[in-house]
Amino acid sequence: MGLYDRYLAYRIRRDEAAPPAHVALVITERDLLEQGAYETLSRFFELTFEVGADRITVYVSVLDEAAAPTLARQFDDLDAPRPVAVRGPDDDERADAPIQVSIGLGGKHEFTAAVQGVAKEVSRGELEPDAVDESEIDRRLVFPSEPDLVIKTGAERLSDFMIWQSVYSELYFTDLNWRDFRDRDFYRAIREYQNRQRRFGR
Repeated sequence: MGLYDRYLAYRIRRDEAAPPAHVALVITERDLLEQGAYETLSRFFELTFEVGADRITVYVSVLDEAAAPTLARQFDDLDAPRPVAVRGPDDDERADAPIQVSIGLGGKHEFTAAVQGVAKEVSRGELEPDAVDESEIDRRLVFPSEPDLVIKTGAERLSDFMIWQSVYSELYFTDLNWRDFRDRDFYRAIREYQNRQRRFGR
């Protein structure tokens, strides 16, 4: 770690503002084809927990869902500091691990499946319509935890990722491609988060 990186890490530790407890990362299938991509990901996990986060969610957008099983196997072999739960495009089982990975399971699909689950229970008489609230959606989501910070590499645009959960998240965009993402770029994202005043939609 270089001198500047150590300086940023020091500023993060000394800042009165808390670092994010849940960090989300948005990358693409193409990013993971680059040499060293998984090593960068392992380092990202390590740094995120070092600054005090207790949960990480990674969303990998895919052009072809057929690639999801291959990518999932790569994550199974990944050197990760804590347990990893991987979910693919057709999964509906809740992910409950310190590191959660969504491979092609977009927010629209996840939200739609949750609403369908509510509708089925209402139609069967198991749930009163007046009892339907946000918590009924939350408990049916694959990735229920709301990220404090979402880091998006490669372009300044949103993606189909946790559209329900990230409504009040702080968004950090960088035009760096994932292969070029360094320690200092991570630290800059955390510093930016600490310097913001979160309003939670207010």
